Amino acid sequence: MKAVAVSKFGALPEVMELPKPVPRDGMLLIRVAAAGINPFDWKLIDGILDGKMPHQFPLIMGVDGAGVVEAVGGGVTRFKAGDHIYGQFLHAPVGEGAFAEYAIVPEKAAIALAPEKISLVEAAAVPTAGMTALQLLETLELKAGQTLLIIGATGGVGSFTSQLAKQQGIHVIATVSDEAAAYRMLKLGATETINYKEAAIAAQISTLYPHGVNGLIDLVSDAAAFNAMTGLVKSGGAALTTLFNANSQQLTQKNIRGGNFETKGSTASLDKLTTIINTGKLRIPVENKISLIEVPAAIAASRTGKGKGKTVIVL
Repeated sequence: MKAVAVSKFGALPEVMELPKPVPRDGMLLIRVAAAGINPFDWKLIDGILDGKMPHQFPLIMGVDGAGVVEAVGGGVTRFKAGDHIYGQFLHAPVGEGAFAEYAIVPEKAAIALAPEKISLVEAAAVPTAGMTALQLLETLELKAGQTLLIIGATGGVGSFTSQLAKQQGIHVIATVSDEAAAYRMLKLGATETINYKEAAIAAQISTLYPHGVNGLIDLVSDAAAFNAMTGLVKSGGAALTTLFNANSQQLTQKNIRGGNFETKGSTASLDKLTTIINTGKLRIPVENKISLIEVPAAIAASRTGKGKGKTVIVL
């Protein structure tokens, strides 16, 4: 089968011909229909989990996937052949990922039956970004009518967060770089947009909201920039960063909740997303559909952190 893999940590991804996997006990063999690209994919090949989980090489990339169960290993009870599933395929050993024509996944992984109202290609864009958005909002605990500033709003996580926040009656302020992005984010639920190329974000927010915003989600800033952005949050508000560069002491001094945020993959979160998707209230922001041969270039683009919407590999 064809798969995108690396031969060692730090190597450039390439399309390889590798053996079709065989499901072990407790695992599913998935005929992959599509896989979603996330920043965590290239962090894995950079070794972010080295020493924390076993790895195998060639390491097949890909955390998010969707497809059809082709076969099940011994002891599997949650799923059967023919089921359409989606979720996070990451498991030990790291290297049996979703960027392949076939993948094996433990039935206990963060996977669930795919939503019925969307295609498997769209479903592949949901798991990590969707669960991150859902859990970010759950952690912030904002109320209807309160204000939320999203820095780095145009990517997959920001696109989902804007929509879910709007459903909760939250006033979303999304950062953008041009008019096209502003139009797109308004369509996805943002109440207003801030073009960071026209003037500094802090200056614009301070003018529009001199008393501060209630919540901040920062998906792109370094430690110094995140600390500066938290100065825009009201005392008693909340701020979260997905890049693990928050200083808890600085937040405490400002009387702000939050800090570093890590997504917890879970079937429960996927089921919540499935319910929302099946009601037609969540648009899946698939901006780019690519083939396996285009993945190395897409990974290189993801490293720049300037993605818009989601890129999905169609197999």
